[in-house]
Amino acid sequence: MDLHGTVDFLEKLKENNNREWFQANKRLYDDARGEFEQFIAMLIPVVRGMDSGVDVVSPKECLFRIFRDVRFSKDKSPYKTNFGAFIAKGGRKSPYAGYYLHIEPGASFIGGGAYMPESQYLKAIRNGIFKNVDEYKAIIEGAEFRKFFGGMFGEKLKNAPKGFPKDFADIDLLKNKHYAVTHRVENGFWFSGSLVEDVKEMFSALYGLNRFLNNAISNADKG
Repeated sequence: MDLHGTVDFLEKLKENNNREWFQANKRLYDDARGEFEQFIAMLIPVVRGMDSGVDVVSPKECLFRIFRDVRFSKDKSPYKTNFGAFIAKGGRKSPYAGYYLHIEPGASFIGGGAYMPESQYLKAIRNGIFKNVDEYKAIIEGAEFRKFFGGMFGEKLKNAPKGFPKDFADIDLLKNKHYAVTHRVENGFWFSGSLVEDVKEMFSALYGLNRFLNNAISNADKG
């Protein structure tokens, strides 16, 4: 399958981000959402077959709402102009590292890992890297991983995180605020006849990182 309908709807929504247009075109939204759900339903067993830690079975566990929380935002646009899904142990609100798809015309990406981990999980991840730095470096410097992903997404601390020695040789690896990665894709990516296989290839490259992160996160839960 491909996601022409999904991309087409999001392009229209970007030009008409208001409740009146959305209500008048609710059927377009329902069709696009249904198409995206169908794709995620196809993808979930693929991910589960690759990563036994993933326990979700339905798209509804993975998909994010299109409605924006505008209470504390200067931008009062009522809708997101993207569809997103996070396939991970525990679903979209999980603290565990997982696999993410973001469809947004002109700004789509495939990614995953642990985005905005809570403090106890962030500390556990850093501790896992500190104790197993060679294993971690082998993952993020590996050819399969580097084919799609570069450095970690987002900001880094300026100084060594609290509780870790400043003279640690790989201290920069502990300064990330997120342990998540992204790979940008063009609109045409979603129209490919090999879409599921293409996404699977990227997620396979991400599996080693997620396994490492989730081992660390599990240790925090046990603690």
